[in-house]
Amino acid sequence: MGQKLLIVDDEAHIRMLIEQTLEDLEDEGVELLFAENGEEALNLIKEEEPNLVFLDVMMPKMNGMEVCQIVKKELNLAHVYIILLTAKGQEVDRQKGLDMGADRYMTKPFDPDEMLAVAEEILKV
Repeated sequence: MGQKLLIVDDEAHIRMLIEQTLEDLEDEGVELLFAENGEEALNLIKEEEPNLVFLDVMMPKMNGMEVCQIVKKELNLAHVYIILLTAKGQEVDRQKGLDMGADRYMTKPFDPDEMLAVAEEILKV
């Protein structure tokens, strides 16, 4: 069964940038999924159980921290690897994100090469 990667950001141009960054993974059989807010992301995670989620923190309806907390602490989907994307590199946010169960943290603007390398490492492709 192929792996799934979910990209969650409320800004369309950022979703597109991440998609362009990670589209080579599709050649490795990875399916790319997209959500534009926390609520949509949560529903997709429940339905699809993606292997990896790039999750923006600042979003309408439900922020990335809340989504992360529900996925990890309530749904117990520990196998869903969550990377929080944030525009703020403040340590307090980073710690809060990790407390919510995030597996990793990346700051925006992100380095496309680093993002692809991280995704390949986690998905083992």
